[in-house]
This record gives sequence, structure tokens and C-alpha cells, in this order.
Amino acid sequence: MKFLSVLKNYNTTFWAANVIELFERWAWYGFYMAFALYLVNSKDTGALGLTQAQKGIIMGTGSMLLYFLPVITGAIADKVGYKRILFLSFSVYITGFYMIGSFETFGWMFFAFIWTCIGGALFKPIISAMIARNTTAETSSIGFGIFYMMINIGGFIGPFIAGVLMQKSWDFVFYMSIITMGINYFITAFFFREPIIKEKGSSLLKSIANAFVNIGITLQNWKYVLFLIIMILFWTAFNQLYYSFPVFVEQWIDTSPLYDGIHAVWPWLAEAIGTSDGTITSVTLGSMDAFFIIVFQLMVSALVMRFRPLAAMMGGILVLAGGLALMFSNQNSWLILLGILIFALGEMASSPKFTEYVGRIAPEDKKALYMGTSFLPIAAGHQLAGWLSGGVYERIADDVYLLKQEVAKRGLSIPEISDTFSKNDFISAAAEKMNMTNGELSRFIWETYHPSNIWIVYAGVAVSAVVLLWIYNRFILAK
Repeated sequence: MKFLSVLKNYNTTFWAANVIELFERWAWYGFYMAFALYLVNSKDTGALGLTQAQKGIIMGTGSMLLYFLPVITGAIADKVGYKRILFLSFSVYITGFYMIGSFETFGWMFFAFIWTCIGGALFKPIISAMIARNTTAETSSIGFGIFYMMINIGGFIGPFIAGVLMQKSWDFVFYMSIITMGINYFITAFFFREPIIKEKGSSLLKSIANAFVNIGITLQNWKYVLFLIIMILFWTAFNQLYYSFPVFVEQWIDTSPLYDGIHAVWPWLAEAIGTSDGTITSVTLGSMDAFFIIVFQLMVSALVMRFRPLAAMMGGILVLAGGLALMFSNQNSWLILLGILIFALGEMASSPKFTEYVGRIAPEDKKALYMGTSFLPIAAGHQLAGWLSGGVYERIADDVYLLKQEVAKRGLSIPEISDTFSKNDFISAAAEKMNMTNGELSRFIWETYHPSNIWIVYAGVAVSAVVLLWIYNRFILAK
């Protein structure tokens, strides 16, 4: 009954902010989970055919800015007004999605994604601030729980639908994001109420300058800075769910056993989410992370609440490392699904505790400053994740890169990949010259070059974070 009584205390703007967040996450993750595939898949599938290294540069740099720029955009919103910045954000988002679906070269795609991430950076600080402004000490706990649930519902629906749409045309994925983001215009116009009186006195430039000064003040705490640096490793490992996992599954994994297993129990579900070839797309598979969070977050939160935040983080990151190991070390689609579940459990235990820990260690008069700087390791983690999923992934696990090594070793004459000779053309030509089917060639490369070794890199980064956190807790904080 107390829960229902708390729900009655939320105003229209609170619910509007949550629905806006749901549609924004739907639009963002619907395209973002598929974005790596769109960048690197063969041109004859409608994708761009870029290299893994180019993909890493685009995704890493843009996503880094998405988490760094809120330091500035939050100050702008406080001066200009939340509603205006929301409308600007939606406009930048929509034009960005359109450009991503229209541009084809590395340079223009880099620009389009940076532009889209600026839209996200404009949006990000506003909605969480709106939840805080429209809740009280009594209603904030459930309020932020509802907010987190909306994030994950959007994060599940978007990729889930995108996995179906991309089978028909990549354009449909971008149309989905454009339409979904467009809905937010109407919600904001009719249900969103400006929560603040615009600050007067200091200029916008001074407000932005003060934001950087405050960051500098916060980062004078060297112990806190050391903690943030260690957490870069966690976010680097975590982001491989978006940067590398869809590509790895697309290149190496036959998901038909997973489809057949689902079809045996729920034929309608398998046919609804599967492909016409009887497989499950990597994007649909990746969306299960958010689904597991929706189902299990409350149980995991109840379990880890008895542990200190740092201990819960170490345990959660270790579990997440185990999930990464299963996701990248084998070709069994059922084990990979289990890996996603384990990954999600680790995420549920560690990610919320990261925010809680920052809030606990912050001095009472600097909590907002500390919470602002907690985005810095997320930004740096995206940049490092882009590098690992680019050149590092390419040399260890990219199918075309490894096949080129084998072609060179055998001295085979095959045209270079170009606008008229796609990655799929290269693979088919190599298979023909090596007297193999495409499937046999894939198995040969897997057994010869061991692309599954990439799990050692990704899980190793996560385990390194755990080890460094233990050292930090044992030797730095103990003193």
C-alpha cells in the first residue's frame, strides 16, 4: 500500500520525463546495438564495409563525447532552460539518425555520429535532473527505480525491434529511431513543465567555465582520481557488449540451434524474432542483456545491498568478466546466451554500486560535483573500448583480416576489397580458390587462427579492474 501511496505523489512532469527517457533509450539503443554491424558488414548487405579500426574510431570518439560533454551541456540547460534544450536535442538526434542512414564514407559517418552524440549529450543531464527535481526524500528511491526501469525497457525494446527490421533494410532501423525520437516532441510540448527559473547574473560562458573549475576542484582528491582511473577498465570491458559482441556473433556464431530450441517450445516467438534462415540476429541476442536486467535487477539489488559498495563492485565485475569469457570464447549459441545472463548479473551488481560509492565518499558539500565527474571514466572507457574493438579486435578476431593472412600465406590472387568487390565477394572468392564452402572456410579460420582468444583480452581487462580495486581498497583506503 505504501508503494501505491508513493505513486500518487508523482506529478505529470515526473511521468513525462520517464516516458521521454523510455523513447529516447528506445531510439538510441535500437540503432546503437546494430551500429557496429552497420559500419563493418559487407557492402552488398547494405552496410558500409568499413574496417574494425575505423569502426572503433567512430564509436569510441563519439561515445566518449556523449559522456564528457554533459559537463558543459548541463550548465547550458540551467541557463537556457530545459525545455528548449530538449527540443534542440531531439532535432540534433533526428538529423543525426538521418545522416547516419544516408552517408557512406568514413569521414562523413564520423561527422554524423559525432553530431548524433552531441544530441545525446544535450539530453543526458536533463532527464536525470528532472527526476531529482520532481521527487522528495520520501519518493526518490522508488522514483529513481522507475527511471532505471524505463531505461532498460527502452534498451530492450529498441534493439529487439531493430534485430527484426535490419533483416528487411538498414533504413528501417534508422526510420524507427527517427519516429521514436519524434514522439518525444509531442510529449515534451504537452506534458513537460519547465522546472527552473532561469539563472540570471553570470553569463553562459562563465557558467561553463565554472563547470570546469569545479571538476578541477574535485579532481584534487588523488584517491578519488585513482578510483576513477581504475573504473575506466570496467567501462572498457562493459562496452564490448556494443562494440564487439554483435560483430563477433555475426562473423563466427551459428545461432540456428538457439532458434531451433526456442521454436520447439514457442514456435510463434522464434518466428517473430528470428530470421527467414532460422537464426537469431546478434542484435536481438544482445538485447537480452536489458531483458535480464528488467527481470532480475530487484533481486540482485536486494542481494548486494548487504555488501559494501566497493566489495559489491569487485564481485560484480568479476562475474561480468565470466560472462565476457563465455560470450567470446566459444561457438555454442546457448552458452553465449548464458554468458549474456552472467554478464547482466555482473552489470546489475556493479554498475549501480559505482554510482552509490561515488555518492557515499563525496563530501557533503560536493556531492553534485563528484557525481558529475563520475561520468569521466565512462567517457574514457568508451574511447579505450573503441581502440580495443578496433585494431586489437581486428588483428585477433576479424574474419576478413585473418582470411587475408591465409590468402597471403598461400599466395592466392584475389582482388582487393573495394566499392565493387565486397567483403562477402572476397570471402567467396577465397573459399572457391581453397576448394571449400563458405562454412568450411569459416571453420578452418576458427580452428587455425583462434579468434576466440579475444575473450582473454576483454575478460582480462575486467579482471584487472578487480585486482586494482582490491589493491586500492587494501593499501590505499586502509591508510
